[in-house]
Amino acid sequence: MRTETRPDEEYALPSVEALLAGTLALMTGVAQAAPGGDSVGPMAAKIVANLGLLADHPGLSDPMRQMLARLVVHWQGVAHEQLADAPVLPERALWLCSPATLQ
Repeated sequence: MRTETRPDEEYALPSVEALLAGTLALMTGVAQAAPGGDSVGPMAAKIVANLGLLADHPGLSDPMRQMLARLVVHWQGVAHEQLADAPVLPERALWLCSPATLQ
């Protein structure tokens, strides 16, 4: 559903759908990122966290939650590979770095 304030850009989504939309956007970001790019690991780690929340969400069907749980395992591997070389404080593992320039 579009909101009245900015109908061309903003949508009002239920929380589970907003989480899913954000996760899909992160997945798109990883797919479009340069291989081995600095942001791939943190984005993959956030994808793991989001998929974990979705897999536990009571509003989704059991088959959907099972599929999301399998995706968590896949993305854990992606995140681990990307973050293995970058020492990060545990509390900052899901943070994304700020870009050097803004558009």
